[in-house]
Amino acid sequence: MYTYTAFDRQFVRQRAAQFRDQLERHLGGQLGEDEFRALRLQNGWYIQRHAPMLRVAIPYGELHATQLRALAGIARELDRGFGHFTTRQNLQFNWIPLERAADAMDALAAADMHGIQTSGNCIRNITTDAFAGIAPDEVVDPRPYCEILRQWSTLHPEFAFLPRKFKIAVTGAGEDRAATGWHDIGLRLLKNDAGAVGFQVSVGGGMGRTPIIASVAREFLPWQQILVYIEAIVRVYNRYGRRDNAFKARIKILVKAEGRRFFDAVEAEFRAILERDQAGAAHLLTQAELDRVSRSFELPAGVAAPVAANDAAIADAGAAPAAFRRWLDRNVQAHKLHGYRAVTLSLKRAGQAPGDATAEQMERAATLAERYSHAELRVTHDQNLVLPWVLASDLRALWEDARAARFATPNIGLLTDMIACPGGDFCGLANARSLPVAAAITERFADLDELHDIGEVDLHISGCINSCGHHHSGHIGILGVDKDGQEWYQVTLGGSDGSAASGPALPGKVIGPSFAADEVADVLEALIDTYRHHRRGCERFIDTVRRIGADPFKTAAQAVRRAGTPEFAA
Repeated sequence: MYTYTAFDRQFVRQRAAQFRDQLERHLGGQLGEDEFRALRLQNGWYIQRHAPMLRVAIPYGELHATQLRALAGIARELDRGFGHFTTRQNLQFNWIPLERAADAMDALAAADMHGIQTSGNCIRNITTDAFAGIAPDEVVDPRPYCEILRQWSTLHPEFAFLPRKFKIAVTGAGEDRAATGWHDIGLRLLKNDAGAVGFQVSVGGGMGRTPIIASVAREFLPWQQILVYIEAIVRVYNRYGRRDNAFKARIKILVKAEGRRFFDAVEAEFRAILERDQAGAAHLLTQAELDRVSRSFELPAGVAAPVAANDAAIADAGAAPAAFRRWLDRNVQAHKLHGYRAVTLSLKRAGQAPGDATAEQMERAATLAERYSHAELRVTHDQNLVLPWVLASDLRALWEDARAARFATPNIGLLTDMIACPGGDFCGLANARSLPVAAAITERFADLDELHDIGEVDLHISGCINSCGHHHSGHIGILGVDKDGQEWYQVTLGGSDGSAASGPALPGKVIGPSFAADEVADVLEALIDTYRHHRRGCERFIDTVRRIGADPFKTAAQAVRRAGTPEFAA
């Protein structure tokens, strides 16, 4: 994984010192709220419903055990003992007092971390596949490109004050596990017939009030030109994107409104940058630069050459406890190196919000990473943690330790492995709470045998239309809405994030009026019962929905409403 250079380290520590000075001037009355707001946002600080919220950058989801321990220390000493891993591979703290904010930034800088560009109208954290560099279906490792994009976009003067926030996702695998279709720019690494590496570039995806899937701008762009092409896209967006209406300011609205004219403008800007290039002003990547960054992503020291004999540990699992075999099936993924596996530590368990981890749990996860994964972890799009370098022969011991730490719930990809934003319990933008709904569903579907019988279902929950819980892309999506000061929940069906298990990226469709909070678990149960009644053999939930359509599910959901509260139109 990438290791900070002396320049990187000096940069983030100086930035932390600058923030301390800005904070002290604000608390002393020398900087007003409006002046300080822009400064704190540039460092990842929001003012939420009850307290400041800090979003910590975890570039493309890679995390060292020492960094996770540092985050645990911040949670314990400055927050209320826990943090929240997000769908964009970051971590959020929700209770750090503003007067301690600079202490948090110093602690992050000491661990080679920061909150720069995790908020504001700029290019945000670059995200990728949590299995990047280790997935068997990978064509090209996207991590070096993610790091180059991170370095290039950080504090880029042209991209600091865009019309709206801007998100880029990259994948290099056959399966799109980075949900690239849902991003402002989605990049897919591939090889052409001649074996040359390039990018399929998609533009204009996003959720929120207007869910739109990104459109392909280039089927194959040589990798050397990727920074120039992104610069052309963002320049056109910066020039023509709407600034008069925050709800219409995302690039997806510009792409939808202008269509072919947008893409023609991008191509013209791209050519102009290349034609005006003098003395290397155009950011064409060189092989030397790619090689320099790629050296940070070579195999960790101590990772052996492929050891096929270790795979025998999997073959011998038949005599192991059923709970271990179930964990192997759900939480252990194939690896590009024989003898190794990737293991998902589930952050979804009863009594705790999805994606949350206490300081103690962070420390125990760091210990597992040090013991079994060369001190490396990954944060996933689904708000879990991954150990990427586990020997197959260590799986039984890891399972025992993970179970003791409550990370071994065998529910990855199942209904209770849900995505959920913090919702109204923390967020000042939320219309409704997400966490009580998530807790009720987790309690309702606590039986592991039932979960495994139901099979793979993507359940996503958002507390408002901003879609931080990605409800649009869930097989089942739940959206909190405000009706006359009361919390109601809209249900969508048939969404997809673009993964192989879900099919092409697609927004779900609303299946009827909103439901009261105490009806949501009943509605979920009715939807699942409908699926079990209609499925054929081992057919997955999403495949049954697509085969029979939404009407039977809508009827089942409306029956819950008729048995409960009066109809309340969405």
